Amino acid sequence: MTIAITPSDMSAEEREAAPAAISEPEFWVPSAPEPQASEQNTPDETALESEADRPEADEPQADEPEADESEADEPVSPDAHDPVVVRDAQDFGIYARTGGWAFALKVARSVRPGGQPAEGTAAAKVSAKAFAALAGCSPDRVMRYYKAWDMAADDGLVPQFEVLVPGEDVELPDADVWLSYYTSRNSASSVRGQAISAAAEAEGIRPTKALEVAENPTALRAAILADPGTAEAARGALLDRMKEDPALQTEMARAFARTDDLKKAVASEAKAADRIGYVRQIVENGQIKTPAGQTVEAPAELRAEAERHLSLIDELDDSEEAGEWAGEAYDAVKGLVARAVEEDPTLRVQERRTKFYNSLQKATKVFEELTLDEVMEEDIYEADMLQRLEALQEAIGTCISALRKASDS
Repeated sequence: MTIAITPSDMSAEEREAAPAAISEPEFWVPSAPEPQASEQNTPDETALESEADRPEADEPQADEPEADESEADEPVSPDAHDPVVVRDAQDFGIYARTGGWAFALKVARSVRPGGQPAEGTAAAKVSAKAFAALAGCSPDRVMRYYKAWDMAADDGLVPQFEVLVPGEDVELPDADVWLSYYTSRNSASSVRGQAISAAAEAEGIRPTKALEVAENPTALRAAILADPGTAEAARGALLDRMKEDPALQTEMARAFARTDDLKKAVASEAKAADRIGYVRQIVENGQIKTPAGQTVEAPAELRAEAERHLSLIDELDDSEEAGEWAGEAYDAVKGLVARAVEEDPTLRVQERRTKFYNSLQKATKVFEELTLDEVMEEDIYEADMLQRLEALQEAIGTCISALRKASDS
């Protein structure tokens, strides 16, 4: 924990000269200069906000010049340096250790949002709008610091607003905790922004990064188009999202169906998946489905062959095409199924009986669907129709005779 050093109040002349800015410069009021010092240069608050998203200041950077070793012998006594430089170094140290907490404290001890009673210690406080006007920034920016302090106070990390008085110093949390409570983006306060922030925290990244991506869909599109890694991440995210979003499922399915190349790719993958499923069914359940639709126990040889093919498919990388392997496995297993049916007399007879029944049921259904009323009511008759029906009648008669002879023998 770190003690915040608070600059003294502005002079009367400086306070009168501070306009309500149209743009949003720094709202932090610098310390009043020492008697012999010139005016202090104040760091831009907007730059400090963006700095929070950068690596820590004390981490080495690739393009950062190394410190001159000769400086190690320079005296570090504050009395040996210009007071303005000393004050700048001290303020920098506060920010390096506490980050935005140093500025949030100034808001927390000085701001009383509209609607709160001006009683006791709050009587000296000002509204966020007045504080922003004095600081030369927007009230929204002030309130973002206010809300960050409020959330931290709820967690017991910092004192509540009610116990703070203007000018009071308190112990502040470390800088790395600041980003857990503060966001520099207005979108974070919306329902959409809160959902994005929560998802970012679940993924272990800063909410500001996710919010920035969400606010720049064109940049996201460019990254997906240009970078395979980004495209893969987007694909995975879409698949995860579609599991819980039926509307997105429908939109994606419609988009694929309307694109010929994608439609062919989906059909090809679906065919490969069906074939792999057929082989997997044999391995996991130990049963085969014959061409006629019967389900019987799979011979040991067939099951072992199916398991061998399936293990090869499961070992494929995600980047490898499974279609060719699935086709090879399916053809091999189907051949073994056909051979198993032919080598078992009982199964062979049952298979042919099932095929005959299936064909008979299909023919019956088709004939029953013929609408003879339309033939009588409208002029759709052609001589070819009658010839085909007569040939069918003759074939049915032959079939009936053959079945009768088989039943009599």
